[in-house]
Amino acid sequence: MPRAIWSGSISFGLVNIPVKLYSAVSRKTVHFNQLDSRTGARVKQRRVDAETGEEVPWDQIVKGYELDSGAYVTISEDELAALDPKAVRTIDLEEFVDLSSIDPIFYDAAYYLVPDKSSKPYALLARAMEEEGKVGIAHFVMRTKQYLAAIRPQEGRLVLSTMVYADEINDPAEIPDLAEVAEVEVSDKELAMATQLVESLSADFEPARFQDTYRQAVLDLIDRKAAGEEVVVPAATAEPERVVDLMAALEASVAAAKETRKRHPTARGADTGDADDEGQADEAGEARSKAS
Repeated sequence: MPRAIWSGSISFGLVNIPVKLYSAVSRKTVHFNQLDSRTGARVKQRRVDAETGEEVPWDQIVKGYELDSGAYVTISEDELAALDPKAVRTIDLEEFVDLSSIDPIFYDAAYYLVPDKSSKPYALLARAMEEEGKVGIAHFVMRTKQYLAAIRPQEGRLVLSTMVYADEINDPAEIPDLAEVAEVEVSDKELAMATQLVESLSADFEPARFQDTYRQAVLDLIDRKAAGEEVVVPAATAEPERVVDLMAALEASVAAAKETRKRHPTARGADTGDADDEGQADEAGEARSKAS
């Protein structure tokens, strides 16, 4: 069962709402230890002086920041502690914004805000935000670190997402390969077919449909080997063929998507737009044949 990792209050204006913070996500991954293949024993890491090769005790290790010149500036724990943000127990709401105005790239980790002591002011804030369709932007301190956060209503609950700061987002203009995208020319037929493919694959998002198949495969492999089964590593699969004819690939993808949708148990009879879609595909094919 999740446990509260922080407690304090949401503060805005003269209002204070006592809350507790719970992690909204429990990440699942397969953890491995490093072993010596000759003995099967754990491999331990040592802190070694790069110049002398001798192991360095913890009490002799200090923090150092490397300058462009290669020299280091050492900073003590006391000096850092003096700069720690004041550990106030408040989540200070600074403004309310539209959810659509926040690019998802700014979101980091998610937490549930839970009422502490009194539920009414919490419920009132959640419902008011939901009525207005607003998200609260706030600052708070947890474990000596100051966070920027977004608080949004979710079916009567409040969810807090920590956010990265603007200067932590990499500028896409500094990625050379992205500069070419704006100059790529596409024909109306190509765009129509690509749009049709997107429409063919459109669906309501159902998170439970998506599983971490790699993690499950790793766990299955561990179970089989633990049971003494001899595992044969399969040959590497061939790389997918490079797309030469974009229109042909789009047409084939649309056809495959339609066929998959027809076989889906939730399919509701025949798609009324199939005839029109096929006509568009035939026109696109004829145009491509004439062009070639």
